[in-house]
Amino acid sequence: MSACEWCNLSDEDKKYILFEDEHWAVYLADKQDYVGRCIIVLKRHAGTLSELSVAEWTDFQSIIQRVESCLKTTLGADLCNWTCLLNNFYKDDNPNPHVHLHCRPRYSVKRRIMGGGFSELFSEISPPARRSQFRSITFLPELQLIFVGLFQ
Repeated sequence: MSACEWCNLSDEDKKYILFEDEHWAVYLADKQDYVGRCIIVLKRHAGTLSELSVAEWTDFQSIIQRVESCLKTTLGADLCNWTCLLNNFYKDDNPNPHVHLHCRPRYSVKRRIMGGGFSELFSEISPPARRSQFRSITFLPELQLIFVGLFQ
């Protein structure tokens, strides 16, 4: 079994933590292919959603509310798409998945943040093309400060 990338995060990766509670840690994704994208990671190792406890599910509901409120308040997101994608773990000969979910805010009109513009509600642009449009992560530290303030 391969080492778990989420259980063994570097200090560099941990700098993207926005908020954590007993069961979950919320990270601002370093790759902003959707502006404001966050990754919510279970703090203990579990390979599937069916392994979550009732307390972890209940806690996750609270995380959803906080993350969506933060993204709507800070960036004007109209909605958030949530996904649990464990596929990449299975590219390894010895998969060792770790439950985490992606929150992708979506926008109906063009927004401006830190001098850059973006809009992509229900966009069908392929991910590589989207990444090349507006993904200078120079605003990441500022965005993180805004988010952390709302999570406190």
